Amino acid sequence: MVTVAPLHPWAYALRLPRDPRAVRVARMTVRAALDGHGRQDAVDVVELLTSELVTNAYLHTKGPASLRLTGLGGGRVRVGVWDSDPYVPAPFCGAGDDSILLAPLGSGSGRGLRLVQEYADSWGGWALGDGALGRGAGKLLWFEVGGRATLPLLLK
Repeated sequence: MVTVAPLHPWAYALRLPRDPRAVRVARMTVRAALDGHGRQDAVDVVELLTSELVTNAYLHTKGPASLRLTGLGGGRVRVGVWDSDPYVPAPFCGAGDDSILLAPLGSGSGRGLRLVQEYADSWGGWALGDGALGRGAGKLLWFEVGGRATLPLLLK
């Protein structure tokens, strides 16, 4: 089977309920979309980083989230995750030092945003202003990976 690169970018959007199973659904969706567009080379990185952002949306908010996966020119893929919390964490806020501290040894969490920093080619985030009744409208965090995104081999 031959996959022909589209002339225009492609995009998929998915609304995710506040449900722990939403992380798995997001991973499956990303994998299916990238496989369908012949981007198996990017699946591992994009799936991992998407999982981290959607997990954070689930853990740190009380509402739904949204995922948008976009294929761009030059073999780039961009993922955006919206959630209802307006707080934009480092390294996404772009204020001051973009690096984040490593999680302490033995910690069961706290490595997700560091993974984005290590494996994405670029990333960013925006607070989305005021929503109805003076409530924040949340934030959008995004990352982009280039043509041949791969994870390093892990040694046991």
